Amino acid sequence: MPRYNPCQYTYSSRRNVVYAKNGMVCTSVPLGAQVGLEVLKAGGNAMDAAVAVAAGMPLFEPTGNGLGSDAFALVWVEKEKKLYGLNASGVAPAALNAQTVRSLGYDQMPKEGWIPTMVPGAPAGWAELHRRFGTKPLEELFAPAIFYAREGVPVPVNVARQWAKDSRRIQKSMEANPAPHAYWWKAFMKRDGSPYAAGDLFRWEEYAATLEELAVTGCESYYRGALMEKIVAFSRETGGFFTEEDFCGYRPQWVEPISANYRGYTVCEIPPNGHGITVLMALNILNGLELSPERENADIYHKMMEAIKLAFADTKTYVADPRYMKTKVEDLLSEEYAARRRALISDCALTPEAGDPSCGGTIYLCTADGEGNMVSWIQSNYTTFGAGVAVPGTGISFQNRGANFSLDESSDNCLAGGKKSYHTIIPGFLLKDGEAVGPFGVMGAFMQPQGHVQVLMNTIDYHMNPQQALDAPRAQWIGGKHIQLEREVSPEIAETLAAMGHEVEVIDDPINMGRGQIIWRTENGLLIGGTESRCDGTVAVW
Repeated sequence: MPRYNPCQYTYSSRRNVVYAKNGMVCTSVPLGAQVGLEVLKAGGNAMDAAVAVAAGMPLFEPTGNGLGSDAFALVWVEKEKKLYGLNASGVAPAALNAQTVRSLGYDQMPKEGWIPTMVPGAPAGWAELHRRFGTKPLEELFAPAIFYAREGVPVPVNVARQWAKDSRRIQKSMEANPAPHAYWWKAFMKRDGSPYAAGDLFRWEEYAATLEELAVTGCESYYRGALMEKIVAFSRETGGFFTEEDFCGYRPQWVEPISANYRGYTVCEIPPNGHGITVLMALNILNGLELSPERENADIYHKMMEAIKLAFADTKTYVADPRYMKTKVEDLLSEEYAARRRALISDCALTPEAGDPSCGGTIYLCTADGEGNMVSWIQSNYTTFGAGVAVPGTGISFQNRGANFSLDESSDNCLAGGKKSYHTIIPGFLLKDGEAVGPFGVMGAFMQPQGHVQVLMNTIDYHMNPQQALDAPRAQWIGGKHIQLEREVSPEIAETLAAMGHEVEVIDDPINMGRGQIIWRTENGLLIGGTESRCDGTVAVW
């Protein structure tokens, strides 16, 4: 056969938007979208499709999520004209606190091993979404993922790139402390010790068996049954902190979405402990600024970055488990506070600091069915493969969401047992005059709210179609005055931003600039979707 490199692309290519009438599923890997489409064509609704895809994604894209992930969702129920929020993020083990971590020699939360792992919420989230809105049995919804786990799935190009890069991180941690990582290495690396490459076939029998048990028990086995017992036993054997009580008491929560009005559209996000509020705060600041009619100019990039900086400075300071937040969400989202933050923006780049509002690595998927229901779903390990900890015989690998805790006792986000950490994963949803426009999301750690802001500006301010809104060049604030620009941003814009005081870095690899999906409902009732060109994204339609 011809010789070629599946990871090399010399020429730029163009994707068009995709239309559909009866249903649409967008994911970062083709098999995920196809699994969701099969469910829709078999009579399932958008919620069924979301559960089926979410259950398959730890197999299709293990570099972003796993059976030990957390999840959030925004769910539009058309017949009720109502948007529901689901928080399926987990909590720290009761036995773990900041003092314990410091006593082990850490001055900040590590990203590998048992310390940053939390009780995973994703499986409970699947069961809860299915319980409330599903129409098909879990056995049917999990069947495609079970089939592919046994038959094997070809590793996509961008997944392979992340696999190779992150396995080196886990290897270093394993060399220092083999016990919690040894089984992860066996599960995720080939027999010769090398990472799976693009086009390799990845089979995972244990994952299939665990999904079968989750289907039969409605995911209860994970929290109050045999799977829980295996997790806790392995934790005890290898230096972890989990107990049976940590799992038995866990339940996901239905929450009221928070929102902001941006130029006549209602932008909806999950409330803290997620940092979707960053998006709303940045948009509130931008709402009062005059924007250039041309998208590609330095003034637009400058104002986007300044608004995002100011919002992030606040949310990194104030966002935590809502039971521990001293600052009110309504204060952070008030018009008065937005005006005060907006007034700090000038023609020069600023170094952001948190204000005082008191006076006043991830996978993303979205689904839509022919009845008008829509789901915006995100689940995540945090940093690619997460903690690098996997439980023998189960296919369960853990997130490292606890790495976002602070060890500062004065912080609202200080680590404590039973507490939720600050979360970077955020599903988005757009409404207009009380009607659904549709779900959107951009995955990628601290790029997520920045991606949300840029995609929404592209859509609302610059009237871009979903694919165009995703394809547009992106910028990312890293910290201080440091921003990254994609290579597609013109040199003239980069030079002007540097003259304004920004520390500009132009990057060639776009994989860390966010990877998103969009589904909008058109005026004539059709669905229109776009998917990320920075990953192996696919729109599957019916």
